[in-house]
Amino acid sequence: MSALSPQEAVERALALSRGDDCIVIADESSTANLRWAGNTLTTNGVTGSSRLTVIALRRAGDGVAAGVVSRAAVDRDGIEDVVRAAEADAASNQPSDDAAALLSGEFGDWSAAPAGTGIGVYRDVAPALGEAFAEAAAGDRRLYGFANHEVVSTFVGSSAGLRARHDQPSGILELNAKGAGGSAWSGVSTRDFSDVDVPAMAADLTRRLGWGERRVDLPAGRYETVLPPSAVADLMIYLYWSAGARDAADGATVFSAPGGGTRVGEKLASLPVRLFSDPGASGIQTAPFVVAHASARTQSVFDNGLPLGPTDWISDGTLAALTQTRRSAEVTGLPVTPAVDNLLMAGPDGSDATLEEMVARTGRGLLLTCLWYIREVDPQSLLLTGLTRDGVYLVEDGEVVGAVNNFRFNESPVDLLGRLAEVGGTVPTLAREWSDFFQRSAMPPVRVPDFNMSTVSQAS
Repeated sequence: MSALSPQEAVERALALSRGDDCIVIADESSTANLRWAGNTLTTNGVTGSSRLTVIALRRAGDGVAAGVVSRAAVDRDGIEDVVRAAEADAASNQPSDDAAALLSGEFGDWSAAPAGTGIGVYRDVAPALGEAFAEAAAGDRRLYGFANHEVVSTFVGSSAGLRARHDQPSGILELNAKGAGGSAWSGVSTRDFSDVDVPAMAADLTRRLGWGERRVDLPAGRYETVLPPSAVADLMIYLYWSAGARDAADGATVFSAPGGGTRVGEKLASLPVRLFSDPGASGIQTAPFVVAHASARTQSVFDNGLPLGPTDWISDGTLAALTQTRRSAEVTGLPVTPAVDNLLMAGPDGSDATLEEMVARTGRGLLLTCLWYIREVDPQSLLLTGLTRDGVYLVEDGEVVGAVNNFRFNESPVDLLGRLAEVGGTVPTLAREWSDFFQRSAMPPVRVPDFNMSTVSQAS
């Protein structure tokens, strides 16, 4: 906010409100990035931005109509325009079906200045990348990729007295190696890059390019497959996004019960796995309260400031909860369980095997690297299709013996849970397909006895 702090912008917008109630969200963000190609750093930069969202509420008969307007780089003189535009939007809208009483309370240090980032966040990563570039060039390999770090400070205020503030750091580093053995990818999620081990990532890619120097063609079919945490994250995140209580109650999803209602309480997994979210999970912490810039099927602007805590979505292999608002909870009769911006999966007690240990126990099967171009085929079964990418490897007698062709797969993550043969230890990971949208996850490697590689793909 030009010459205006986010807190001041929130207070000014609330003071200018003429509606029955008002919620204001101010986001202040800064980003630092690095990009490289062919073993050479190509670009770097730092940017900053701000956005003001005003949610005007108008009582209409027995209901409440909401109007939402969001604009970037709003200065002091422009705040009233945003407020009036939101009020005009509310005046033209019908009462909201998600209306609920506004919440009050305080979260975080409201008065502190917004947090930020800068190019200094890469002080250890950049030299390590330089060494990796030199080593790759000496081995006739090429490294490509990027690193991005963003810090968003969010301030939420309401006419009901809510004052909530959260600082969210988000960082990713993706590294792709190309050479005689094809291509290989690795990616990590981080809060501040202090835990990013570039030499280990580069060494793993070198090992996989070595595996790829022997090529084996395989036909489509069902194969015993070991999926790394990244691939598991892509599947489980899509499951999580699809787990809306309202849609399930309407009979529209895989979580709808035959004859009506939801499948909450039904056994889904063959092993006692746990799929859960926790705002305080170490390394992937997220906001401990709801931040909703707009209403949707699984979120409501009226829930802004609603406290969040650890929530089990699947517990001991059984569907325990679906994401919903306070209003949809009244409709479904289920507890209020809003979405949380992280996701974790854990196997049975004692499941701590690493990916390497699981490969060593494989007689004959496939080891994936990652999945991409994932698309939904059927919401009623949550059947997904997509492609393998950057290395599918053949394992025989516990050893990787070469790289195989890519495949198109057809799998439902819900059905896959019912066919799990082994679950390893949970580690922080980065979903390849959804890294632009969901960066905070911790997943285990898993073994599936019959992963469906439906057709051979010519994608490289």
